[in-house]
Amino acid sequence: MTFGKKQVPISSKNSMAARNAHAKAREQFKTYDTSAIQPKASKAPIIICVAIVIAVIIGAAFAIRGCTADAETLPEGQEAVVTIPNGAGARDIAKVLLDARVIGNADRFVDYVSKNDAAQSLIPGTYLFHGGMTQADVLNALIAGPASTADYLTVPEGFTREAIADAVQEATSGRITAEGFLEATSDASAYAGEFAFLGEAGTNSLEGFLFPKTYAITATDGAPEVVRMMLEQFGAETASLDQSYPQDRGMTFYQAIILASIVEKEGTPDNFVKVASVFYNRLASDRPYLESDATTAYEVGHDPTPDEVHAQTPYSTYSNEGLPPTPICNPSLAALQAVCAPEETSYMFFFFDEDGTYSFTETYEEHQASFS
Repeated sequence: MTFGKKQVPISSKNSMAARNAHAKAREQFKTYDTSAIQPKASKAPIIICVAIVIAVIIGAAFAIRGCTADAETLPEGQEAVVTIPNGAGARDIAKVLLDARVIGNADRFVDYVSKNDAAQSLIPGTYLFHGGMTQADVLNALIAGPASTADYLTVPEGFTREAIADAVQEATSGRITAEGFLEATSDASAYAGEFAFLGEAGTNSLEGFLFPKTYAITATDGAPEVVRMMLEQFGAETASLDQSYPQDRGMTFYQAIILASIVEKEGTPDNFVKVASVFYNRLASDRPYLESDATTAYEVGHDPTPDEVHAQTPYSTYSNEGLPPTPICNPSLAALQAVCAPEETSYMFFFFDEDGTYSFTETYEEHQASFS
């Protein structure tokens, strides 16, 4: 061992050379293609991302289709006349319904039609849809056909022409106005060429011929069509009437209708034949006054006063002998039958209590006694 000399680690020299070798190796390594020895990247994240994107798109499409706000539809009480053309498919029909505000969502309606396998069952034609109808209501109507959406008008026995006009307007939600119906029924001669039984009515109104019944008024029907329905019904209902009884007493068919209209207003179905008998007996007497308050009520539009029933007016059957100039309502078949086949009685008077009980008497004294 030598003292006094600086000691150098054995590895000092080797360490410097090693460092140089490592540095050179690093520079060379940079230019190597290492792809063959690197691990392959997984495709799973990409596939997952694509699937998520597709799911979001599909979900958005369904959300847009299902959650689109419905368009405003017709409120209840309003109507829409809709014509479905021949050859129209479910989507075409849905657009027509949407434009008419019958439905609020065309896609949803098309889906509903498809769900019910009804695409081939939709019937073309003109429909009358009402506000507030559900998808089921609309689809059922389209399957049943245009007649299924008709407005239904009920004409009660004894209604006057004016009352029927109001009922028509109400039943059709104003599509046919009361004024339009009154105009269409103002002159019987306008229909006499089609309905022979109107010949005796001349230019009087159709009062008396608007037969009490329930009628289906479709979207294409106007006032003239409704009038013809009623006249056709009148003809069918009265075709079998035996008119020999009134004819034997010098009455025309029109006059029999006038008398039936008075019977309708003065009696009830269970006593029409007796009431008709009273009026026949009065007409055949030496004082042929019907003395019916109902005829004046028709003229003045309310329950008449004593002065009004005795006034010199055409419809006063106290001041005028015989029948009034026209029917005073549209009588039922029962009233017409009663006039054609009344009960044979000697009654000249009748009186009814507030409870609807009728009393028939032969003399005026008996009649007066029935008031006490």
